[in-house]
Amino acid sequence: MSRFLSEKFQQIIPYVPGEQPSDTRYIKLNTNENPYPPSPQCRKIMQEIPSNIQLYPDPELKGLREAIARYFNVKPQCVFVGNGSDEVLAFAFQAFHDDEEEICFPDITYGFYKVFADLYRVSSEKIPLRSDFSINPADYRDCGKNIILANPNAPTGLCMSLSEIESILKSNRDSLIIIDEAYIDFGGESCIPLLKDYDNLLVVQTFSKSRSLAGARIGLAVSSEDIIEDLNKIKFSFNPYNLNRLSSMLAKASIEDDVYFKKCTREIINTREKTSEKLRLLGFEVLQSKANFIFTKHPKMKGQEYFNALKENGILVRHWNDASIQDFVRITIGTDEEMKALCHITKQIINNFSK
Repeated sequence: MSRFLSEKFQQIIPYVPGEQPSDTRYIKLNTNENPYPPSPQCRKIMQEIPSNIQLYPDPELKGLREAIARYFNVKPQCVFVGNGSDEVLAFAFQAFHDDEEEICFPDITYGFYKVFADLYRVSSEKIPLRSDFSINPADYRDCGKNIILANPNAPTGLCMSLSEIESILKSNRDSLIIIDEAYIDFGGESCIPLLKDYDNLLVVQTFSKSRSLAGARIGLAVSSEDIIEDLNKIKFSFNPYNLNRLSSMLAKASIEDDVYFKKCTREIINTREKTSEKLRLLGFEVLQSKANFIFTKHPKMKGQEYFNALKENGILVRHWNDASIQDFVRITIGTDEEMKALCHITKQIINNFSK
């Protein structure tokens, strides 16, 4: 680091994204991207780059926010749009925390929560998961702190019920509850209907996973008008033009093509279930995922060994060295063909490992 870096940032450990190889020799199952292309309506837009690209985009993102509001049956004033859900989460960490407030989240969850807490100097508490990697709602009831929960959680894929989340909301009326629903479209139940009863709820989603637009960087939040106004205050103090014209057009086209969206998510769910069953037959423990990935381990192989063997055979998955999950790997759900290849190579790996 340089001698100019502020002392308050010197100890921060940045988030490490999944490997993005520059070549195409890998089956890429490591960053939870959608294996299917965006909506055909998006592809039409990509063939016709906006002719007014020399002009700044609409800072209010009115057309997109109205389309999102129609989809979720809320008012446009209750919708915020960001440059990926990571930006939305970063704004939330800035807007709703100061030196007197704490935030808590599971000890095994999306790694950016701890990074944001450190970056914005927010006191944080990591709450252990149960032995089966599920979140215990009782750990968060009446906690007196702001809370952020990924639902389904990452990297486990496990999902809390709406009633469990409501119990947390009900018992923490004076705290902000952020529910990160990046993977909700793959089998979970969104908390957005709870907004009518709870003004302390902020729901964050993304177009990166279920809508095949990871490269366009589009995130959204739905909450009360007051909370959205707070997020806009941070946005307009940082970057009023946070979403470019093309991304905004792609997002609007995507959310208006519900038929294609449901078709793709249904295919991913079906492939996830088939792959989970095949891996179980090969001796793997597979957690019951409601996301577009599975979290799995084999009793006779270390996670690092399985990760390395897959990579040597042209398949990228995700592995962490954290002691509590180091035996597991996270596998993004690809196409049926990609997952058949994964299972075929996995069977060979197991056979070779057992010799």
